[in-house]
Amino acid sequence: MSNSINKPNTGFWVISIVALIWNAMGVMAYFGQVYMTDDVKNALPEAQRALYENVPSWVTAAFAIAVFAGLLGCLLLVLRKKLATTVLTISLLGVIAQMIYNFFMSNAAEAYGPGGMIMPIMVLVIAFFLVWFSKNATAKGWLS
Repeated sequence: MSNSINKPNTGFWVISIVALIWNAMGVMAYFGQVYMTDDVKNALPEAQRALYENVPSWVTAAFAIAVFAGLLGCLLLVLRKKLATTVLTISLLGVIAQMIYNFFMSNAAEAYGPGGMIMPIMVLVIAFFLVWFSKNATAKGWLS
């Protein structure tokens, strides 16, 4: 009996690979923030520099969990493993923790303006989408 009935469609592969690249960029953003030099910080406007200099360690940890679990989860998607859903859920929890700080506990909206909140909202939406997408792929039998 052929296993082609559980073969993912092209959309699955496109979304999985784009998501893998997206999360790899997230890892690069994490390293860029964590290893930001004083020269780079000093080139920022005062309000933005203050944000970077006062990020609590739990937010940095949430950022790390979000991006590394996201990268691993998307790799598991590409490898067609059900564990992707669990790992992407962990990533989503990291994103949520990070965004709670950004939206409600810091003055990021003031420092970056309304347009500066577009990327954090996109990150949150994509993280939710990837959890849904992995659950949907499992339900279709594409992940094992």
